[in-house]
Amino acid sequence: MRRRSARLRSLTTAAALALGAALLLPPGPGATAAAQPAAARQAPPPTTPARPAAAPPAAPAHCGGRCADILPPGTNGSATLAEILSHRLLGTRPAHADDQLGPYDALATAHPSLTDDKLGAFFGDASFGVAPDQVASVTRPRADVTITRDKKYGIPHVQGTTRYGTEFGAGYAAGQDRLWLIDLFRHIGRGQLTPFAGGAPANQGLEQQFWPQAPYTEQDLERQVAYIRDTRGERGRQAMADAQAYVDGLNAYRRKAKDSRTFPGEYVLTGKIDAITNAGEIEPFKVTDMIALASVVGGLFGNGGGGEVESALSLLAAQRTYGVEKGTEVWEDFRARNDPETVQTLHDGSRFPYAGRPEHARGTALPDPGSVRREQLVYDREGGARTPAKAPVRAPRKLRPLQGVYDDGVLPADLFGRAAAGRKGMSNALLVSGRHTASGHPVAVFGPQTGYFAPQLLMQQELQGPGISARGVSFAGVGMYVQLGRGQDYAWSATSATQDITDTYAVELCEPGGGDPTKESAHYRYRGACTPMEKLERRNAWKPSLADSTAAGSYRMRVFRTKYGVVTHRATIGGTPVAYVSLRSTYRHEADSIIGFQMLNDPSYVTDAASFQKAAQHISYAFNWFYADARDIAYYNSGANPERAPDVDPNFPVRAEPAYEWRDFDPENNTSALTPPAAHPQSVNQDYYISWNNKQATDYTSGGFGMSAVHRGDLLDDRVRKLVADGGVTRASLTRAMAEAAVTDLRGEQVLPELLEVIRTRAVDDPAPARAVEQLEAWRAAGARRVETARGSHAYTHPDAVRLMDAWWPRLVEAAFRPGLGADLYGALTAQLGVDEPPSAGHGPTGAHAGSAFQYGWWGYVDKDLRTVLGRPAEGWSRTAYCGGGSRDACREALLATLKQAAAAPASEVYPGDGTCAAGDQWCADAVIHRPVGGITHRAVQWQNRPTYQQVVEFPRHR
Repeated sequence: MRRRSARLRSLTTAAALALGAALLLPPGPGATAAAQPAAARQAPPPTTPARPAAAPPAAPAHCGGRCADILPPGTNGSATLAEILSHRLLGTRPAHADDQLGPYDALATAHPSLTDDKLGAFFGDASFGVAPDQVASVTRPRADVTITRDKKYGIPHVQGTTRYGTEFGAGYAAGQDRLWLIDLFRHIGRGQLTPFAGGAPANQGLEQQFWPQAPYTEQDLERQVAYIRDTRGERGRQAMADAQAYVDGLNAYRRKAKDSRTFPGEYVLTGKIDAITNAGEIEPFKVTDMIALASVVGGLFGNGGGGEVESALSLLAAQRTYGVEKGTEVWEDFRARNDPETVQTLHDGSRFPYAGRPEHARGTALPDPGSVRREQLVYDREGGARTPAKAPVRAPRKLRPLQGVYDDGVLPADLFGRAAAGRKGMSNALLVSGRHTASGHPVAVFGPQTGYFAPQLLMQQELQGPGISARGVSFAGVGMYVQLGRGQDYAWSATSATQDITDTYAVELCEPGGGDPTKESAHYRYRGACTPMEKLERRNAWKPSLADSTAAGSYRMRVFRTKYGVVTHRATIGGTPVAYVSLRSTYRHEADSIIGFQMLNDPSYVTDAASFQKAAQHISYAFNWFYADARDIAYYNSGANPERAPDVDPNFPVRAEPAYEWRDFDPENNTSALTPPAAHPQSVNQDYYISWNNKQATDYTSGGFGMSAVHRGDLLDDRVRKLVADGGVTRASLTRAMAEAAVTDLRGEQVLPELLEVIRTRAVDDPAPARAVEQLEAWRAAGARRVETARGSHAYTHPDAVRLMDAWWPRLVEAAFRPGLGADLYGALTAQLGVDEPPSAGHGPTGAHAGSAFQYGWWGYVDKDLRTVLGRPAEGWSRTAYCGGGSRDACREALLATLKQAAAAPASEVYPGDGTCAAGDQWCADAVIHRPVGGITHRAVQWQNRPTYQQVVEFPRHR
């Protein structure tokens, strides 16, 4: 039987490869790679074998083998049609498509025994250059640049003798590894996903979520290029020259791949290129595409604030329930603008006031009750835009296994909806000063938590050329510079900061002829004049393809743009019609941060912690930046923080009048005065730093709800603080702290003790909840971890307790808070901050199976409320608990009743299943799954709440 199966597999492999040859003549290098063992395959095409001596010399570096990194699933994010078909039929994958997934996965169960000498089993060597005996291939797209790929992971090491050649090589390598992904995201950035990838409902939803956040005309994009080139001095001119060289390299690969028929197979599947004749085209790239791509990256990871209309609605609900004074107090408790109990990155007593609550707010523009409606976006739906009808195209028999691969869309429909709400789960950082390490040099473990995609949004690269010396990752399509990684004797990384850089203004509507305005009016008052709104439209149409069988359809998207931003809602204030508009400080400046990244890659600019902080000051998106070299660790919070008018409350809409505008506001290019660098949270050589999207510093207000007494940052802070107290921190011990936090349930570690304490105030007589309490106590004593019994077991060590916690939490929150708050206010508050984010929930950049968990939820509220019930201090909280109306006995009964309900809930209800997981499969519900953006898929791996790309660094010397 084995022989027959092996022979059948061999014959099927041969058939798949023959099909590749028949479909794409001449066959690309990848067509034969699918049938070869991974070790024998070459790096992504087009490459030429290289003799060991062909490897360019490594740049000066000072890491001494102590820099490591990892980015699953693998470097190669490109697959020909034959490779995709072979993958779908046989499970094969192109070389280097998934060889970093195994080491990444293994850390979850192996971390307890991790030592420095074992780090190489879970991270790759991040040294500069490629050892001669490790050269897999060398590509020379121009005489002034080489792209060397290593045997282990196929990472491109770009070395240029000219600046242009270096950037050309970066673009060329990006095309090799991410051509389809780059093309996809430039169309998302332009609001044209459905014409490019198909009209699947998820694709429609995605472009409808993103385009209103960054609606641009081609002229708008060109103006942003000109703004950087003409107003940012020599560095601005160099940045745009680098961008053009990068685009030239990307286009050079685009042409070569098309001519050699080695282009990504997704172009065939979506009908862009004919598989037999090679007719069709991959649209040339332009520098303005890079601006569109930058807007996507910024929209996902670098924005903060917004949601002021929703805050106004929840405040009004609180005031209706409790009256104005008490209702405002209750709302502020939940908003937790400056919670004294929340974990902070800076714990040295420093204060950085920003976006706080004024004592006497001016210009606040709360709507009349019941008057708010969201602005309509979509019009003139036709065909597949009206109904989810399918119209599969006739496919050749040999391609039928690929039919409908994009019927569910290429990305989650609300990818940017979560970002717009500020619910982004991105990135963590742990750094320890050399004063507390075994070596006397700083140690850092950090990286961005950008979701899990296949191919990954990030791509690894090394860039060496005049004025550039760095290795790390960049977002595909905007990789002119390494954005997160290491230089010659330093490393840096970032976490999303979410401070408030977006405000909402209420513009008074008017009619040009002097008539009575309505909420539908398309004119508004600007500096006293009745001014027309600018109408921006996108007309998108699609037809079915092999990949997406959604019936042909079309629709029109329309937004109105004012001097104060884009219209999001309409309402009345005191009976007067208004439009609420959203103004983001980085709007019309999507790529301005390129200057900061250019500096971070320049070894002559970044020479120490101070120069690093100066470079980070040039990054306009809201990020927390961390730095480590052989001597120092440092931190700087970047962002174009607008300098607001005095006594304006940024949590709520304000009137669009000169008195309440940002200082020196100029709508022509959306510029204004910004808070000075000294006003941004920053530090050098604090004993340690942690960040997991938590609060930065005292008085520095986050752009949304969630910074309360319990935050997932506590999982890091508690562990690192103990390491520092004990001393002798190593790369391995700091990595262990990160990895342990990555498999720990925040609720179980931080809140379950109080829950059980309230319940245990008396004996539990009912057998069902009594058994549940025992299971939860045992789980808590074991560390409240969601970890496999052994790697590959697909079963947790305490599965029943984990299921209980998942089922109990939403029930107990509602039972504790809804009766006291009332249905109206409870609904308004939960709309702004969901009660829970377990691993199995559909949230995060990738939707379900996103890894990131426990960032936003009501754990801080529950913790404070239970301490109040128990008679303990809870700063920043009502003196009367909500749970049980403040009665310990009544609260206990509510908790027991909901625990009994949770114990009775079957696993199939708690984990209802999806397209990947069967109902009731707990491990699979939590598992990390790389969302396929292309034709290659990957196996599910055990849950970890950790960065997607991660560095472990310790520099033993400095220049």
